[in-house]
Amino acid sequence: MRIAFLGFGLIAGSIARAIRANEAVTGWTMTAWSPSGRGPLDAVADGTIDRAGATLADTIDGADLVVLAAPVPGCLAAMVELAERDSGLSRAAVVTDVASTKAALRARADELGLRYVGGHPMAGLETAGYAAGRADLFAGRPWVIVPGSAPGPADVARVESLARACGAETIEMDAETHDRAVAAISHLPLLLSAALAEAIAGEAAAGWAVASRLAASGWRDMTRLARGDPSMGAGIAATNAPALAGRLRDLRAVLDRWQAELDAPGGPDAAAIEERLRSARARLDAT
Repeated sequence: MRIAFLGFGLIAGSIARAIRANEAVTGWTMTAWSPSGRGPLDAVADGTIDRAGATLADTIDGADLVVLAAPVPGCLAAMVELAERDSGLSRAAVVTDVASTKAALRARADELGLRYVGGHPMAGLETAGYAAGRADLFAGRPWVIVPGSAPGPADVARVESLARACGAETIEMDAETHDRAVAAISHLPLLLSAALAEAIAGEAAAGWAVASRLAASGWRDMTRLARGDPSMGAGIAATNAPALAGRLRDLRAVLDRWQAELDAPGGPDAAAIEERLRSARARLDAT
């Protein structure tokens, strides 16, 4: 299989590393392009991919599978370019992506008539760029498959083979179900991480100079997502806003109950707080 990556950061780089490390797919070839060109050139130099494309058309020439690996707005724009008659996209080529939202991408692909099978590998790191990639990043992790209207079973199988070559486990679902789910377990945590940083580490935050000297693993873990790629996060929020806003309202209602408990006349009930914490832990242990 001939794979073309448009965008080549952490996720695309990790896919390429996983494929190169998999002896079962040694016949696959890979080409990549990115706006800066640094990642693809580095990947050629270390033997991970076969060629760095000079342009979009040059990169996708002869590709069986085109992987869009930019933030969601970049993927949407790339779809328009791919749909143009002179793009060089083969009529048999399948277009997939690794973006965190699916409904907007599927709608755009259907509108343009692309042979689109969306993908979302459920793994990542807070660091960005090809150099941060790992061949084992997707091992044992879910890889969501969201087919558009145009592809057939063989096209879906092509994307599934990519996921399996990376050691992932495929799960097929519709775009709306995917976006509601990730709004809860991925996108809301991102907003919370950023909001925590804004509330506590902001320029006007009282006491941050002292608190920062005491911060340890709890603060590090809760703010890890806020250290990620801002353009990637912005694309996620902009293209999954309704589902994310709904989850945020649910959370606000829970936080309001916590606020009421802490502000209770005579002080909070320690036993009630302990029970809430115990219940939260039990819910997590049951998953």
